[in-house]
Amino acid sequence: MATTISGTSGVTFPAGGVGNPAGAVVGTTDTQTLTNKTLGTGLVAGASYLTSGTSQASTSGTSIDFPNIPSWAKRVTVMFNGVSTSGTSPVQIQLGTGAGPTYTTTGYLSYALYNGGTVSSTTGFVTVGVAAVDTRYGQMVISNHNGNVWVESCGYAVSGNGGAGGGGISLAAALTAVRVTTVNGTDTFDLGSINIIYE
Repeated sequence: MATTISGTSGVTFPAGGVGNPAGAVVGTTDTQTLTNKTLGTGLVAGASYLTSGTSQASTSGTSIDFPNIPSWAKRVTVMFNGVSTSGTSPVQIQLGTGAGPTYTTTGYLSYALYNGGTVSSTTGFVTVGVAAVDTRYGQMVISNHNGNVWVESCGYAVSGNGGAGGGGISLAAALTAVRVTTVNGTDTFDLGSINIIYE
């Protein structure tokens, strides 16, 4: 629903006063007219547009999904709180499209650097941590560059280690979901929780 900011009115600035707007003549009285301005469709004045998902326990299964992200979302933040898996395969995030959704599993450029080395993936946005005992604290921010092109940056504390990374992908349609899984797709989650924020 569109929201209109107050009606048309005149505003008079004192002659030579501080803050005369562009076009005002110093030493004279200048009147500026405020015209009606309408916020974009779907926006409400004063509202918050950060929407939190529902935190999910990352204590079982090979993947954790967050569907039903609105197609208008331009940024999704995936947050890790003490997340661990049963094996050594890196944790990664895959993006979904459509109502299904359908998760994209190829075409990613993703790279992360940490104290113990590097890790990369073409099947998802990879995170830091490669040991079964690793617990991950941090977040990955996935932002819309333009159209269906998305880029990401991430930073994590992992047990006594830490690191950061980035990546990008071009999707076939609007993003509507994210999936947290592992590169091999078979290691299971065994500790922690995961949530998202979208805007």
